[in-house]
Amino acid sequence: MNEFSGVLCVHKEASMTSHDVVNRVRKLYQTKQVGHTGTLDPMATGVLVLLVGRAVKAASFLTVHNKAYRVGLRLGVTTDTQDITGAVQSVHEGPWPDKERVAEVCQRFVGTTEQVPPMYSALKVGGKKLVDLARQQIEIERAARPVTIEFIEVQPGASENEYVLEVACGPGTYMRTLCHDIGAALGCGGAMSELARLSVGAFTLDDAYTLGEIEAMEPETRGEKLVPLESLFADCPSVRLPAFYERLARCGAEIYQAKIHTAWDEGTRVRLCGEKGFFALGEVRAFEGGSAIKPIKQFVLEEQ
Repeated sequence: MNEFSGVLCVHKEASMTSHDVVNRVRKLYQTKQVGHTGTLDPMATGVLVLLVGRAVKAASFLTVHNKAYRVGLRLGVTTDTQDITGAVQSVHEGPWPDKERVAEVCQRFVGTTEQVPPMYSALKVGGKKLVDLARQQIEIERAARPVTIEFIEVQPGASENEYVLEVACGPGTYMRTLCHDIGAALGCGGAMSELARLSVGAFTLDDAYTLGEIEAMEPETRGEKLVPLESLFADCPSVRLPAFYERLARCGAEIYQAKIHTAWDEGTRVRLCGEKGFFALGEVRAFEGGSAIKPIKQFVLEEQ
């Protein structure tokens, strides 16, 4: 049987950690080489993109994808985890802001703003995960970081203090903190009551399979559900190299754009393709001899 390699889009169900999903997929695909491209909280559901086999080599290059979420916002409560699973810190009994006021405040968070990461997160500070410190009742100062939210759509929920938010955002944006910050801006407090990730980059729920569905498949069918690694870099332009320059690139040499008649801007990342297709990710850099594409990560995705 050929070694499995590629990208698997999983529809994570509630009450499972992202690592639980990784462990199950390792068994299903009979490989230890499985990793996720962005964790989901146990209470969260939705799109979890996994790298299987040699595709795990791409993990460090996949943090830039935009994401979309459906978020439950519960006003009138704050917790230590900024979601409703945490210990309650304050309660507001009303009156409640009307939906117009809630919508207006939500729009303040659209665009690029500063967000302080929550203690209950996998973010590392000084080599330690914040969540591990939080579980020891240790809270440390966290620097605010710039985050970008493209849009927030607000819909009333089941009660006057419940709302459903549709959010599209850039990487590193915490939905639990967004709910907390909206509640603080409204003066009544707020916490995240539910979370569903609708998309990661080009991957959506329509592309995702539950673990139960994957387990029910024959091994060959499971392999067919793996998407080629190149799909993760679909937003990068493709540069097809002639055989001579492909050999140079495979050896790590920079390829001068004037030689291959391209003119991408400095900093642009490109997919380098050769006779057998995609083999490396490159980045345009300035060299003494001019602008060139430097291979920054090579991917051997099948036995030669």
